[in-house]
Amino acid sequence: MLGTVEKGKIIDENENAYYVQIDGITYELKKHEITQDDIPKVGGEIEGFIYDNKHHDREMTQFLPFAQPDQYGWGKVTEVRPGLGVFVDVGLPDKDVVLSMDDLPREKERWPRRDDRLLVRLETDYKDRIWAKLADENIFDQLAANFPNNMNNQNVFCTVYASREIGAFVLTDDYYLGFVHASQMPRPMRLGEQFKGRVIGVSQYGRLNLSALPRAFEEIDDDAQMILMSLRRRETKTLPFYDKSDAQEIKSYFGISKSAFKRAVGHLLKDGLIEENKDAGTITLIKDPEEDVDDE
Repeated sequence: MLGTVEKGKIIDENENAYYVQIDGITYELKKHEITQDDIPKVGGEIEGFIYDNKHHDREMTQFLPFAQPDQYGWGKVTEVRPGLGVFVDVGLPDKDVVLSMDDLPREKERWPRRDDRLLVRLETDYKDRIWAKLADENIFDQLAANFPNNMNNQNVFCTVYASREIGAFVLTDDYYLGFVHASQMPRPMRLGEQFKGRVIGVSQYGRLNLSALPRAFEEIDDDAQMILMSLRRRETKTLPFYDKSDAQEIKSYFGISKSAFKRAVGHLLKDGLIEENKDAGTITLIKDPEEDVDDE
């Protein structure tokens, strides 16, 4: 059956390949895809993974795919095809395997995109077509590691393995299970999406509760960050600038235009991080978002 590791008899060879027969069907095994130590010989037996390549030719390879019928492996999405599903690179030299749209979220916005990552195994149907099949919840439970205490506010890198209306179920790079509620994401997250999350608690189900939203200080643009940094360096946390300050003085001190300065100050005022004294012509730091993060 295609999509499995099988043993066959070498019936012929040429400069580039061996030809292996299994149950009356001949498979081409390219010589540069041989990984065994012994040099194969015509008349001998050889083992490899059998499949049909993208041109529908029968091939054998000893470059075994990451995923097999009894083995899950991570594969990258290479193509999204509406009406069919997504193609996944599982490590075969000249074939990507389809994950059917029947196994994907109903909402297209939750479908994987190119370079997203999926944990899959292979399955061959009665027509000898090889499909990718997603790992289910039980597989991730088996893979999961116990996370340490006191992870609150730590950053973790995650992959979404299930995307639902209520939120996204994820696995971190350290193999901790996590969950991102819909209220903690800027948009619906895709199946297979990789992202940096922040631990905000632990659920009653033993998962890390995560947020995919940026911290307040991460939302601040570069100009506002520079103004904040300048305020932090002052012992009084005050600078002799405000929205009516001279444009050349602003340019000389901050290296930005007056309009850029006013936008940044407006952002900081709106977020309640600074206050402006128009009479004194100053701005003062009253709430430092980085200190708030450290205190959490």
